[in-house]
Amino acid sequence: MIHARVHVRLATDDDLLAINDIYNHYVAESHVTFDVEPVSLDARREWFSHYSAAGRHRVFVASDGERVIGFASSSRFRPKPGYLTSVETSVYLAPDATGRGAGSRLYETLFRSLEGEDLHRAYAGIALPNPGSIALHEKFGFKRVAHFTEQGRKFGRYWDVAWFEKALSESIPTVKG
Repeated sequence: MIHARVHVRLATDDDLLAINDIYNHYVAESHVTFDVEPVSLDARREWFSHYSAAGRHRVFVASDGERVIGFASSSRFRPKPGYLTSVETSVYLAPDATGRGAGSRLYETLFRSLEGEDLHRAYAGIALPNPGSIALHEKFGFKRVAHFTEQGRKFGRYWDVAWFEKALSESIPTVKG
């Protein structure tokens, strides 16, 4: 089992090549991302510039020894200011690292790091079918809140996407009047 050997830490610039290689595997081989062309390293650097060691938007990597085997992020959900207390989360693992606990370790670290931040909800969009991702998200308290049919097209066909939501804080009471 990989779980005991996995080390999770904040991502650095030095991890971007490994992060990009993991992500681009899914671009080329899977429907789980609707990117259809590999992401360039320059585009990955620009993506990484939106993250920090503190605050709402973070990226963590999991490593087994010196090898980065996965990453998890909390990203801006939508660009309008009213959405600032919501994040979109995602996890990507090297194909040979799935199903062995690395995704759980990444999410444990990510959600622990977000405690105390001004966040209300986390969202995850999962292209279907993807039973492993659904199981991981449900393990961390996500609930399915929407199912969009044929939301994205890749590999010559349309794919459904389920959206999952996780409460990160209690609702603020509504004041009437």
